[in-house]
Amino acid sequence: METIVESVPAYEIGGQRWDRTMPDFNEAIAKAHAHHLRPRCLCWTETPGVEMYVARLSDGYLIKRMPNTGCLHATDCSSYEPPADFSGLGPLVGSAIVENPVTGVTALKLDFPMTKLPGRHVPPAASGASSSVASQGQKLGLRALLHYLWDQAELTHWKSGFDGRRHWATVRRHLLQAAENKTTHGQSLLASLYIPEVFAVEQRDAIQARRQRLWARAVPRQGEPQHLLLMVAEVKEIATARYGCKAIIKHLPDQAFALDDVLYRRLSRSFERELTLWGMESELHLLMVATIRLDQAGTPCIVEMSPMLTTGQWLPVDDGWDRQLVGALVRQGRSFVKSLRYNSQGDQAEICASLLDCGTLPCPLIIDRKHSVEVAKVINFFGPARDCGAPVWRWNPTLGDMPALPLPYPAGSTSGTG
Repeated sequence: METIVESVPAYEIGGQRWDRTMPDFNEAIAKAHAHHLRPRCLCWTETPGVEMYVARLSDGYLIKRMPNTGCLHATDCSSYEPPADFSGLGPLVGSAIVENPVTGVTALKLDFPMTKLPGRHVPPAASGASSSVASQGQKLGLRALLHYLWDQAELTHWKSGFDGRRHWATVRRHLLQAAENKTTHGQSLLASLYIPEVFAVEQRDAIQARRQRLWARAVPRQGEPQHLLLMVAEVKEIATARYGCKAIIKHLPDQAFALDDVLYRRLSRSFERELTLWGMESELHLLMVATIRLDQAGTPCIVEMSPMLTTGQWLPVDDGWDRQLVGALVRQGRSFVKSLRYNSQGDQAEICASLLDCGTLPCPLIIDRKHSVEVAKVINFFGPARDCGAPVWRWNPTLGDMPALPLPYPAGSTSGTG
């Protein structure tokens, strides 16, 4: 993601070795796309390589992983991803998330509406706390969609060289790129996605004009279903207004978002843990994914929303234990991928992160929030972690201090040994 000094990925395309530092690399992958050639990543020196594909983006071409192959790459390869079962992504691949390597398009199935019928209120989220918390069935809830975009943008990845380089402009740029070639109900996700630009006083009018052009999609039209927009933004404040309630968003000093009383009360009830931790820790960011509409007066209104906490480095965390572990990983300069819950519930044990600097296999780091003294239950819950032969680190916060983290292998000792 960020610009740091790291090894340059090499690919085999049409029998020739290429990497992105070569002057004709962009032309080579464009030709590979035109002739339906599959590049092979050469992160393992003793294998024929891992098959990939070329996707066409608005500003060029990009070599991407084939579906469900991220864990086949070397752990120090930029294309590596932990197995889908290391997070809440596993049950959604192939059902809620369908990637087509021929077209490069990924179809997403959502469990929340993106339109509002005339004269009707948008129905509340599914039973339980909220579908913003957990989806019913194999579809993406609001939180799961945000987690998917965060994963696709590789904002869950961390290396020591990233420290101090990740800002909102970076986050926004990679989220927008992650949304490219994604569709919902056959429509472009990017066309309905609003992420606030970094605000600058001298650019106020231009920023506002670009925002209004996108928001025009959500203007109500007589007798037609009203389109809803999807917004990803950082929350500055959620409070009562002169009438009703409002959300204040960072980088949007000239516009607040209306919340109705029902949504405001449900937010406080369903996300008390996240809101309390955010209120107490000034370093944390509170992200929000929401569907929004414009009323007849042009006021933006939040229809449904789900928050997500991140550290100062924009790494997602669920609670104080999660934050403690992620903080230790960052301070120690470790290379890791943060796991996300997607639709899974918060009372389950989870793989919090996977260390990528412990050899040829990822090292899953498990936090057991079920307060269980039976370690076997935690391992059993994560059978895929055990089956892949990886070492497993476990911490039950109710039983004692956080154990020492596994030691990293010497730099450069993980790849080329397959």
